[in-house]
Amino acid sequence: MDIKAFFDPDTSTVTYLVADTETSKAAIIDPVLDFDPAAGKLHTHSADAVLAEASDRGLEVVYVLDTHAHADHLSAGDYIRKQTGALYGIGEHIQDVQKIFKSVFNALDVIPDGHVFDRLFSNGDTFKIGNLRVRVIHTPGHTPACLTYVIEDAAFVGDTLFMPDFGTARADFPGGDAATLYRSIRKILSLPQETRIFVGHDYLPDGRNEYRWETTVAEERTSNKHVHDGVSEAEFVAMRTARDAKLDAPRLILPSLQVNIRAGALPPEEADGKTYLKIPVTATAP
Repeated sequence: MDIKAFFDPDTSTVTYLVADTETSKAAIIDPVLDFDPAAGKLHTHSADAVLAEASDRGLEVVYVLDTHAHADHLSAGDYIRKQTGALYGIGEHIQDVQKIFKSVFNALDVIPDGHVFDRLFSNGDTFKIGNLRVRVIHTPGHTPACLTYVIEDAAFVGDTLFMPDFGTARADFPGGDAATLYRSIRKILSLPQETRIFVGHDYLPDGRNEYRWETTVAEERTSNKHVHDGVSEAEFVAMRTARDAKLDAPRLILPSLQVNIRAGALPPEEADGKTYLKIPVTATAP
């Protein structure tokens, strides 16, 4: 297995190209569709860089995988699917996320059954990337649909866990829950100690001057500032709840979720032939 990471500085997202070197089959995990919200412009530079690497190495991309419906970047899953013919996979509980945000955005075109994806994975499912065996663990808490993909000795955890000096994901999005997140993290940390963990973001916490995205189960259990061994569920929930109450909404949450519940596709064109993203407005009392 070969793993190459691509870091997007605009959203602090890490995309992974995972290849089976024996068969030249590959998967792309958590790809980014670039979006400038001020100009309303999309481009595909980040995804194209991953595709170019795959092409240069003679890899066939057979899967594009999202760990969850991201709230901080638009997924390039649909773009990569169309470019490569890859199957687009996500957790089966994307249906729950679609139900929530169909209502939030009055997205009448969205049918909340997950059919716009090619594969809906359940906890314990397995599949192959060439000769590489992938096992799916349902790890909700950040969102209801979060998955961890365990590929050989590596676990791709999305936003559930971060590097030990940054901690863990927020749990205050609709359908999120701090106690559920704690239990999901314990599932991940029950993997063999030598398991490599690849995180979905890095944010350069104080005291570190270079981005990192690879750690191990052993390192997380020893050093994760939020959830190292010895931290109880009650302690974690209290910490996570207090911390989340002070966090701002992600900069791209509104465009991201509208696209990501549609499997990385834009909303349908309107009568003028243009596509629009909505901004729900909540009036406050004077």
